[in-house]
Amino acid sequence: MNDPWAPLRAATRARIGLGRAGNSLPTRRVLEFRAAHAAARDAVHDPLDVDGLVRQLHGIAVNWGVGEPLRVRSRAASRDEYLRRPDLGRSPGDLSGLPNTKADLGFVLADGLSPRALTAHAAGVIEALLREFGGRYRIAPPVVATQARVALGDHIGQALGVATVLVLIGERPGLSVADSLGIYLTHRPAPGRTDADRNCISNVHPPDGRDYASAAAIAAALVAGARELGHSGVALKDTTRAATGAARSVSAPAGTGRSMAAPPPSNPPAARSRPAPRAD
Repeated sequence: MNDPWAPLRAATRARIGLGRAGNSLPTRRVLEFRAAHAAARDAVHDPLDVDGLVRQLHGIAVNWGVGEPLRVRSRAASRDEYLRRPDLGRSPGDLSGLPNTKADLGFVLADGLSPRALTAHAAGVIEALLREFGGRYRIAPPVVATQARVALGDHIGQALGVATVLVLIGERPGLSVADSLGIYLTHRPAPGRTDADRNCISNVHPPDGRDYASAAAIAAALVAGARELGHSGVALKDTTRAATGAARSVSAPAGTGRSMAAPPPSNPPAARSRPAPRAD
């Protein structure tokens, strides 16, 4: 039987044209929903393999001449406390082991609400970023942060003494994507910064979401823009597609004040239309 919805389903991760069985959904669609819900819950609760991630970063550090990865954690003592107390995920534990590098850039790799996303994508994104920056900046050793939310990067960036911090963090899982990574950029990081002071590149999860190279290109443009303006946030726009006349910057969700970069046109339509998943 010809399914007229099939071409549309191929273009989006959204659940459309599910069909019916009497007054309910077909069993297949119900089971697919339950599997997606279970994957999202697992992505939130699965712990980050810090040792494995540090091993991946070690190889990148050797190849690109950046320092050995460092480790920190927030004040949240457990995953349960992290989920119940978002404020503790934004506050640092002991940062005394972080050197004051006076570097131009710092990378914070935060588990966020999807440690799975960090495991899957962080090393690839870091390598793409280093390739894109091409040795133009002094870069601090990468920092792996556990039980972390976005604002923890402000404390880490200040401790490292960097001009700009990029926080790579697992975004809140949804029913279509459980391993999406976000990149949050803050120029002159310091405790007390708000979402209005950041820029977000969201939905990094190839092959269905944004690829590493395009995410790195946007990040490089935003870093250059922040250094020129002297600040990041709502006044800073992504100009990587200015030559084509297609504006990539989109309005922040109501109440967040964030400036975000919209996914490229090759992404599914559902990904283009939705705001960045919250990671903080």
